[in-house]
Amino acid sequence: MASNSREEVLSCALDLVRAGEVVSFDSVARRSGLSKPGLMYHFRTKKAMMLALVDHVAAGWLEEMATRLSSAPETTTLRERVGVYVDACVTREPDPADIVMLADPRLREELTIRWADRISSWFVGIADLDATERGYLTAARLLADGAWFAGATGVNIPAPDERAVIVAAANELLSKVEA
Repeated sequence: MASNSREEVLSCALDLVRAGEVVSFDSVARRSGLSKPGLMYHFRTKKAMMLALVDHVAAGWLEEMATRLSSAPETTTLRERVGVYVDACVTREPDPADIVMLADPRLREELTIRWADRISSWFVGIADLDATERGYLTAARLLADGAWFAGATGVNIPAPDERAVIVAAANELLSKVEA
């Protein structure tokens, strides 16, 4: 049966990313059961499809993190948002689709810029901090990013007991921030 909604097409494309397969109009059309023209109804170009994949994954991340907050993201502190980011990156189930921005070498620069743009909404206000507080928040975020990337690539995935130490180290850094 053909997958005819945009969401179903994105899901099929992400399945290809998870399987380490090439994401192309042909492969996504095959996986979704659509013809190439049917796929082009949703995405006029491969670039549009890949950008939509990045948007889809980033939106999922932002939504998941928002559910972990005590209130709406715009009403929480930057320190709390970074703490939730750390927790999400370190404790959630690894998903190879999380690194969709690296799935197409020819579009990598545009896709990584798009990812950074989408995820940066979680870190609003960090540029306004002094270098020390910005440095602590960035260090905690980079600890989380490392654990997240390890999980998404399947390389050097931290063991469960190590994850607890990573979260504790990040929280120690965050405790030095007032923001």
